[in-house]
Amino acid sequence: METNALPNPELSFENQPDALKEKNAVPRPGVLSRLNKFAYGLGDAGCNFSWMFVSNFLMIFYTDVFGIGMTAVSGLMLFSRFWDAVNDPLIGSLSDKTQTRFGRYRPWLLVAAPATALILILTFWAHPEWPQNLKIIYMAITYCLLVLGYTCVNIPYGTLCGAMTQNMEERASLNTSRSVMAMIAIGIINIITVPLLTLFSRTSASTGYLCVAILYGTIFTFCLLFCFFNTKERVHVPSSQGRLPLLMQLNAIRKNRPYLLALAGQILFGFTLYGRNADILYYFTYVENDASLYTIYALVTIVPSIIGAWCFQPVFKKLENKGRSAALFALCTGIFLALLYLFNAKSDPITFFGLAALSQFFFSGFNTAIYAIIPDCVEYGEWKTGIRNDGFQYAFISLGNKIGMALGTSALALMLGQFGYVANQPQNEAVLSILRSSFSLIPALFWIITAAVLFFYKLNRKQYNQILVELAARKTKEQV
Repeated sequence: METNALPNPELSFENQPDALKEKNAVPRPGVLSRLNKFAYGLGDAGCNFSWMFVSNFLMIFYTDVFGIGMTAVSGLMLFSRFWDAVNDPLIGSLSDKTQTRFGRYRPWLLVAAPATALILILTFWAHPEWPQNLKIIYMAITYCLLVLGYTCVNIPYGTLCGAMTQNMEERASLNTSRSVMAMIAIGIINIITVPLLTLFSRTSASTGYLCVAILYGTIFTFCLLFCFFNTKERVHVPSSQGRLPLLMQLNAIRKNRPYLLALAGQILFGFTLYGRNADILYYFTYVENDASLYTIYALVTIVPSIIGAWCFQPVFKKLENKGRSAALFALCTGIFLALLYLFNAKSDPITFFGLAALSQFFFSGFNTAIYAIIPDCVEYGEWKTGIRNDGFQYAFISLGNKIGMALGTSALALMLGQFGYVANQPQNEAVLSILRSSFSLIPALFWIITAAVLFFYKLNRKQYNQILVELAARKTKEQV
């Protein structure tokens, strides 16, 4: 294999005259069916029944139900990212090397989804009567296994989008379906989880969490299996590529500027989103003194979430740049979250929930855009370096998101523990201030930083289509 498989600069899209660009027809793979798009989207709905339940409820489950201290929880969140640093690239590489009649990525959904559902149930199997050291050991083992299981599902699932089609518009449509279904799932989770916990917790709070975990694990498995049976991989790795050394793959990533910007965006996204998600139930419980407001918040934001996800495509058509589209959505999310700091749900509910709805609308558009960017970076990398490693690249996106998640949640847990958080008790003013700022002001700042980073993403529609022309010409030449 040639390692210096760079395109001829004279043929690259930066130097092509407009007449030649118009002359070259863009390769257009077959359009995906509605069932394909629905099935792919349903896969992310399933993932959210697992991961958003973990993101929103696991931390408060550990502290207020299982009885584990904030310091131990914060330490686990940081330690698990070292674990991710090993297993994410490993799973990404393994999925790239997988060869079955079902493709490279779909078989992982078939095997890993049921196993991950079982681990999810074990994670929420609380034992408040255990000694503190035993609780921490159980928490560490089950959480690390859960993260590994989710990695075995989510990396192949995310990579599957790029393997289903190379058409930029179809990928945008796939990610819109994915984001819409994810927003519906998140809305349902946020609306029904607290009432379900109340319903199932008549005997004990630990029983409530376990029953909800069983329900969500079942839904998670069904959705991923439906995705497996109703999608198909159509984009194939060049037959000459073979196995790629780790350093060669890392060097290819280093040369992929659009991918590096997407990776930076994912780290900031993970820090902002998951840190705030971990805070939300604490916020309504201790700042607003009414946990039931969490359900109202979810009801108010579910429709704006769905509309925001759908609005990504018209914004992308106008700007013709997915990174700039993501930057616009991130900036608006930050502005409305910053305004949310000035109000609270009890004294000014209309303004509070109105701003919450607007921030969620723009967040949902961003969520669609940031994941739509990633498959296009694979083609750019193949064009730039001659190397195509979809799963390996998505693994680092997943790792970046999880690093952000770890930093966000562990920072919140560490600050709360440092300033005297006590489970199931009224909190002091310092803790209340942290919870309030983490709900609006701090994430607002990071959304604006995210917008600034993604503004420099320059891979637009015209450039991407020209890359496909050159890749198709290169493959035709290899076949001859």
